[in-house]
Amino acid sequence: MTPIAVTVLTGFLGAGKTTLLRHILHTQQDEKIAVIENEFGETPIDSQLIGDRATRITTLSNGCICCTRSSELEDALLDLLDSRDKGEIHFDRLIVECTGMADPGPILQAFFAHEIICERYLLDGVIALVDAVHADSQLDQFPLAQSQIGYADRILLTKTDVAGESAALTERLQRINARAPVYPILHGN
Repeated sequence: MTPIAVTVLTGFLGAGKTTLLRHILHTQQDEKIAVIENEFGETPIDSQLIGDRATRITTLSNGCICCTRSSELEDALLDLLDSRDKGEIHFDRLIVECTGMADPGPILQAFFAHEIICERYLLDGVIALVDAVHADSQLDQFPLAQSQIGYADRILLTKTDVAGESAALTERLQRINARAPVYPILHGN
């Protein structure tokens, strides 16, 4: 059985994760995509922003899938597999959209620590979105922002149309994570 590809979207608050996710869901018509999104708050709004293109959207609203004591992510991953195995849903890919305050480390660990999850899912990439307008101050104030960049396989630089020249920021990002290429994007494109 071929494992299900999983992409993790991370990035600090306001970096554009939901905009990118919406763009992916509306342009990738050949793949059926399931989404797990992690939000703070009682009322999930990202699912309203994403639309109905995802095969299934699972919202983890406690804002704590990054917590090593929480099994909510593992439960959601297993529930998706169970529904797929029963033929209730079909999906080829899973995208996990982290909250802007999540440390990706423990989230990624979930894909290596559980036997069934290890067999059935294949983590194919971590994409970190970086808000070019606010990145410097976020990186200065919040070690979490640096951690998100450090785990990335690809870094997508958003809001470059507003921020203007971003060569110095790109150099800073490459100092934090030299192996991840940096790509500017506009409105999720």
